[in-house]
Amino acid sequence: MSEAGKLPDTITYLEMTTKPLRLPRPTPAAKIALMRAERCIPSFYRYLYIQVGEPWLWFERRAWSDAQLQAHLARDDIEVYVFYVGGVPAGYFELNRADSGNTELCYFGLVPDFIGQGFGFHFLQGAVDAAWLGPTRRVWVHTSTYDHPRALGLYQRAGFRVYERRDILFDDPRLSGALPHALQHPRLPALP
Repeated sequence: MSEAGKLPDTITYLEMTTKPLRLPRPTPAAKIALMRAERCIPSFYRYLYIQVGEPWLWFERRAWSDAQLQAHLARDDIEVYVFYVGGVPAGYFELNRADSGNTELCYFGLVPDFIGQGFGFHFLQGAVDAAWLGPTRRVWVHTSTYDHPRALGLYQRAGFRVYERRDILFDDPRLSGALPHALQHPRLPALP
């Protein structure tokens, strides 16, 4: 930690300006499905956000009220997709489609129980395909040093290119109660 109560981070911004050519890859053997969560309700979104994001320090949306989250999910430019394995929610991603044709892949990830089983690249290809639907001219995403250690490489293998990096400090979300005090992560110092 650089300052008391602060965590250092490097945010890496990536983009693709043309839809990538897809190389044939085998589909995972499990029964999988990717579905848009139309009229997604706050409780289901919170479940996904916490299950997927807590290990990687996703905390911002946990502070939102149900009304704030419902208003966000009701926006025309927001889309939530859920990845299912054997009928079980195994991950999700969120898109924000700007009028300018810039589509942000806001959140993307798997529930920890499904990491390391060969679903990540296939799931990301589904997210990229969904992002390029409609009048999209550019798809972008950012990742953090607190995200899964293979996240940056996965995005690059899918066709994203780094265009910027920023070093930041942010308040440790465990101190405010936004994340559990006992949360462990290889980059996190232990709290007293």
